[in-house]
Parts: sequence; C-alpha cells; structure tokens
Amino acid sequence: MERLAGKQILFFVGPLYEDLELWYPKLRLAEEGAAVTLAGLGEGRYAGKNGYPCAEDVDVRDIQAKDFDGLVIPGGFAPDKLRRSPAVLSLTAEIFHSGRLVAHICHAGWVPISAGIMGGMTCTSTPAIRDDLVNAGATWVDQEVVVDKNMVSSRNPQDLPRFCQEIIAFLSAK
Repeated sequence: MERLAGKQILFFVGPLYEDLELWYPKLRLAEEGAAVTLAGLGEGRYAGKNGYPCAEDVDVRDIQAKDFDGLVIPGGFAPDKLRRSPAVLSLTAEIFHSGRLVAHICHAGWVPISAGIMGGMTCTSTPAIRDDLVNAGATWVDQEVVVDKNMVSSRNPQDLPRFCQEIIAFLSAK
C-alpha cells in the first residue's frame, strides 16, 4: 500500500550532507509512493560526509513552497551552508507557517533556527546544537523523535526508523 501516493516532498541537499539522513528517508518516502524533489544550492552534485554522491533535481531558487506537502532537512555539515540561502529560509518558513510538515534531524535544526520558526517549539537534535535551539526559543529534549504540531525532529542516524515512521504518519494523516 502506498500511503503517500500523490504527496510531493521537498528535501534540501548541500555539500557534506549526512548520507544516511538523506538517503534513508528519501527511499522510505518513495517506497510509500511520495514524489521526492532534491533541491540544492545550484551546484548540481554534492558529496555526502561519507562520500556518497547526490545530484540535485532543482535549484532552491527555482521552486515554490506551495508545490510541496512537506520538507525534510537532513543533517551533516550541509545545514550550515543551506541556512545562508534566503531561498532556503523562505521555503522553510512558508512551508511551516502553512501547517505542512517540516522535519529535521541532527544538525539540520540550524535551518529552521535561521528561518525563525523555532520559538515555542519542542524538538530534539544532536546535542551539539542544543544551545542554538534553546537560544532560538525552542524547548530541547533528548528523545529519539519529537513531534510538535507540524514539526518532526530526531537526533542522529540511529533514530532514522522512528523519524521516518513519524514523517509517514504525519503525511498520511493529511
């Protein structure tokens, strides 16, 4: 059964993305019938932290938030570069404020922080960015996965099974 048939999901990709945090959810959502778009910074191809290649489907500057049912942001070092893009921040904020899914894992919390959407949210991440999230107004908890309103967050690659379960549950309920 394809629980996500007809859903359009946006993923951000950038240099030194966390390989598992991109590929595991991308493949799981595709298995459930979702169409996945990988949006990058216009560089075409990226190497993950562990060297796995990924080609962007589109430049973030060439898409509109209204075309997607949700956003998944993988961690790694890519979020530090992605959060410097006005298009990334605008897409993230618009998707979030429309009530659609924003999911982030590990260091990916940097993108919603810079998009200004963490105030009043409860989330998790790698402990390395706990202070950043708290300083942005979020309540940080050390849990495998946290769902708060339309945001799903997890800590690291070990949490990917639960992270994906919650993403699929959120998207299939809409």
